[in-house]
Amino acid sequence: MNPVQFFDNLWQDYISITPQAEVIRKVFAAPEESANGEVINDHVAFRTFAHTPLQLDNLEPLVLAMGYSLQDEYNFTAKKLRARSYIHPDTSVPKIFISELLTEQLSEAAQKILAKYTAEITDKPADQSVFWSACHWSAPSFEDYKTLMQETEYGAWLLAIGIRVNHFTVSINHLNGVEGQEATTQIQRVLDRVKESGYAVNTVGGEVKGTPEALLEQGSTMADRQQIEFAGGERHEIPTCFYEFALRYPNAEGEVYQGFIEANADKIFESTNAA
Repeated sequence: MNPVQFFDNLWQDYISITPQAEVIRKVFAAPEESANGEVINDHVAFRTFAHTPLQLDNLEPLVLAMGYSLQDEYNFTAKKLRARSYIHPDTSVPKIFISELLTEQLSEAAQKILAKYTAEITDKPADQSVFWSACHWSAPSFEDYKTLMQETEYGAWLLAIGIRVNHFTVSINHLNGVEGQEATTQIQRVLDRVKESGYAVNTVGGEVKGTPEALLEQGSTMADRQQIEFAGGERHEIPTCFYEFALRYPNAEGEVYQGFIEANADKIFESTNAA
């Protein structure tokens, strides 16, 4: 599968559970906001469980097969995650970020809950369609979901939503008006437009995460919400996915920074919090 097909499929699955993203995309596709009505995607992100057939090491070959190369590795100690980012030689192709929950670091009770469901994952991913394949296990009970939420929001979210893109990211660098504006003014203007459209933004660590000095500033909406069916046909509204915004800066050599910053990402993870 080539990247164009991959991201087309991914977007359709994404907006089916994150309708806010299509509304916001249209806001920034307006002629005064973007050239040719095109909103450029900076990167996407995925979540998965370690020590299962769907672990990061088994997903990676599917990313590399689309022409990507490993960009960097990250550790989120407090959230018990490890992650990798991937970059494509064609700079117009979005970067990919994949994290996995290190389940062995959770409490015995949380491990027991997750093991009950992840034991149902029997096959390694065969092709890129795994990235919009949702749950490979039975619908969890709402009680198990709530119990996990107390320890690992990431794990609870993943158990309920499954393997699906966690967010797309608007490249602010490709929106009109970046040139000649003070940088943080630009990302704040974007977030203000989002709020004016009726959507809440993630305020953990401030609306804008990062600094120009760090070469990357990010912000995001709070996740959309949708009715999800749990075990026994029980339905509850829970957070699904969110939309991110990224502004990248050039380094001393004039090259625009393409990496990720753990401190920023740690706060962006909070966009799926249920509160």
